[in-house]
Amino acid sequence: MEKDLVEYIAKSLVDDPSAVTVNEVEGDRASILELRVAQEDIGKVIGKYGRIAKAMRTVLSASSGKSGKRVTLEIVD
Repeated sequence: MEKDLVEYIAKSLVDDPSAVTVNEVEGDRASILELRVAQEDIGKVIGKYGRIAKAMRTVLSASSGKSGKRVTLEIVD
């Protein structure tokens, strides 16, 4: 569910939604979501001073709170 949420938000922000991919790396207590976008769209996903990335992480944290599993978001080049 968190993977779909991050993918939906990222596709809404970028100019090239077909280049958005989200890879989930599972762990025992935590999982990592790796977000990849086109090179020219990286600034749109991170935002000025990282505000958009921080907001995405906040929404992701609130969404994953019910499952009791920690989810982190990494934006990969």
